[in-house]
Amino acid sequence: MAGKTACPIVTMSTLATIAVVLTVVLTSCGSSAVTGPGGALGGPARHGAVPSISTKTVPPTTTSTLPPTTTTTTTEQPGWTVVSTEKIGVAIDERTVTEPNGGLVTVIRFRSGFVRFGLHVGSQDPPVGSATIPSDGRSSIGPDEAPVLLAAFNGGFKMASGAGGFELDGQILSPLLPGMASLVIDTDGSARIGVWGLGLPLPGEQVASVRQNLAPLVTGGVTSPSVGDPASWGSMLGPGPAVPRSGLGQDTQGDILYAAGMSLVPADLATALVEAGAVNAMELDINPEWVQADAAPTAGTPLSALIPGQNRPADQYELGWTRDFITVLATH
Repeated sequence: MAGKTACPIVTMSTLATIAVVLTVVLTSCGSSAVTGPGGALGGPARHGAVPSISTKTVPPTTTSTLPPTTTTTTTEQPGWTVVSTEKIGVAIDERTVTEPNGGLVTVIRFRSGFVRFGLHVGSQDPPVGSATIPSDGRSSIGPDEAPVLLAAFNGGFKMASGAGGFELDGQILSPLLPGMASLVIDTDGSARIGVWGLGLPLPGEQVASVRQNLAPLVTGGVTSPSVGDPASWGSMLGPGPAVPRSGLGQDTQGDILYAAGMSLVPADLATALVEAGAVNAMELDINPEWVQADAAPTAGTPLSALIPGQNRPADQYELGWTRDFITVLATH
């Protein structure tokens, strides 16, 4: 019609071509569909919603190897030498000191929470009577303890000396005496040193074993008033008063401290334990044949003697012994 511009005719084929072109453009922009609240292209959209096209470039995925983590933390303390380690750190360490009298004292520290303890009878002492002795309490280290064994050390005087009582696995082998220094081992293997009937046992404490020996060597961080009288601390073999001696204490952290030397007077032993942090302590056995401590670098490995000059071989408690002794076992 003259004076008017004719409208272009849009055919179905033209619409199809436009749709293909639009799809190609959108795909090249990183999206195969335009989406909105209503869904894909051509779907119903919520009123007012504006579909968006993502142009974000996703970086390629890379594979990296991280170094393995470890839970082992070996904490060494100045002045102490590591003896044994466990999966989570130092279980046993030691220090050697020379006391004013010239006595060389080895102090071995068993870290609280890293070890547990077991009391054993000897083949000759204490007398067991009709008691049932468990496999982990007999005169040689048993198969259940061997894989977790870290250390072992001597017990106390013979029962006939009257130095105190003995309980093993809930069975009284010799009556426990009030006022005596005591090593108390609970059913979970934890240990404490104190005076029986004076703070021990604790109310409700699940006691498994007790080893008593003499009056306390140290109480509340103070050495016994009789520490200067060697005759009060056992019968000595040889001229004395400096003979092989051993003792056991506990510090404020709950660590158990074993101390020994082959030529000591009682004051040497007490002083070395207090200097190492002992709050309470007791004397253990004395004289050449009975003072010994042995330890392994890791659980289940061969033991080595720790007390310079000790008479007994490092595997004595594994082979079997006539007197009582204590094992130290890994907890992890």
